[in-house]
Amino acid sequence: MSWSVKVDQDACLGSGICAGSRPDIFGFHGTHAVAVTERIDPDEDLLDLADTCPAAAILIRDGSGAELAPRP
Repeated sequence: MSWSVKVDQDACLGSGICAGSRPDIFGFHGTHAVAVTERIDPDEDLLDLADTCPAAAILIRDGSGAELAPRP
């Protein structure tokens, strides 16, 4: 089952942590990060990356739509 990944544009601070760590999944559009792919294979490292986002702007959901990240 694949996961969906998005970046909340209203929350993103443009720190670049995501794009610098995973350029295969994140890039920049202007001053904000964007997901360059919307579907990914399950990846625990990506959940950890979402947890390090200073704005908690990386949103990951499983195939059923349940929110996996950011984690509380």
